[in-house]
Amino acid sequence: MFTGLVEHIGTVSAIHRDDSGCALTISQSAPILVDCHIGDSIAVNGACLTVTEFEVERDGGYFRIWLANETLSRTDLGDRKVGDQVNLERAMGAHVRFGGHFVQAHVDITATIIRRVPDGDSLRLWFQLPESTAERPSLLPYIIPKGYVTIDGASLTVTSVNDTERVFSVMLIQHTQQKITLANKANGERVNIEVDMVGKYVEKSVLAALEGGGGEAMRSFVQRIVEETLVNKVSNDSGDIQ
Repeated sequence: MFTGLVEHIGTVSAIHRDDSGCALTISQSAPILVDCHIGDSIAVNGACLTVTEFEVERDGGYFRIWLANETLSRTDLGDRKVGDQVNLERAMGAHVRFGGHFVQAHVDITATIIRRVPDGDSLRLWFQLPESTAERPSLLPYIIPKGYVTIDGASLTVTSVNDTERVFSVMLIQHTQQKITLANKANGERVNIEVDMVGKYVEKSVLAALEGGGGEAMRSFVQRIVEETLVNKVSNDSGDIQ
């Protein structure tokens, strides 16, 4: 589990590819390796990945991770080049304050930056999601104004949503621009998107209740909402007739 509060920016220093995936080496990462162990999870641009090798003293502190083909198909990490910077966050400790939102670091899909507009010392960015498919349904139901979205591992607040155009926007204050890589990405570049998982659980629970499954409490809740809606409709219709 992660918070979406980026701890550090590392640099891709080596890439090794084969048919089964890709190994990335991330250097200049010593501040997040002081308590690292082989097998630990680190979110790299919002993707939860396992540390397979690390060294605190070499190359400003480096660690190596393996990207399976599924990860490469879901994220922008296959686009990274040597010298690129990436957002890093260690898995959340039970003793720390929870400042962002619940982030699994399981990237849902990538979106494309389509517009960047300065707003004072802040920066507004617009992103377009790809068209939905049967394998990858639309994420727009989970993206709402003033809700949370994770972009390249950073917990950000949605400022607007256009369902028709599959577009949503966020705003980065000056401090955030300095702490994450997003402000340096250009129009046309891809970013990793993870929507708020709470919305997914709520939707699944409601659908299960409507289909006759789910727990008794959820079924009773949905039934009460439906009954109240019907009562209000009957009452409004009666008022119109009078």
